[in-house]
Amino acid sequence: MSAADPKLWMWAEALEMLDRAERLQRRFFHPPARAARPAWEPPVDLYETAEAYWIVVALPGVPPEGVEVVIDGGVVTVSGERPLPLAARTGDIHRIEIPHGRFERRIAMPPGRLRLGRRDLADGCLVLTLHKAER
Repeated sequence: MSAADPKLWMWAEALEMLDRAERLQRRFFHPPARAARPAWEPPVDLYETAEAYWIVVALPGVPPEGVEVVIDGGVVTVSGERPLPLAARTGDIHRIEIPHGRFERRIAMPPGRLRLGRRDLADGCLVLTLHKAER
């Protein structure tokens, strides 16, 4: 290839840039290994009735046994892991919009003593019932 022919030079540069972009995409969009720190925070809704608080945490694809709930000093912590589906581990990934990996969400609660009542995971949402303790 001659440096005097700008069409050939520009074409070679364009192909090299596409190759570099493809290598970067493979590197950055490859699913990470199991992380020790949380990688994402699930969205949360918080409701209050006269007797209790209701916390709804969106956890699509998370098995019930993979969720830990801790109440400590007026903060409710929901943590666990959403694994990649098996197909994503063996096939090509074209898009990932639903977060995966370790998660943790800390929810500061209004003052008062709370007792964890019901804990249900259904339809992709964890629903916690926190009863207000008698004073």
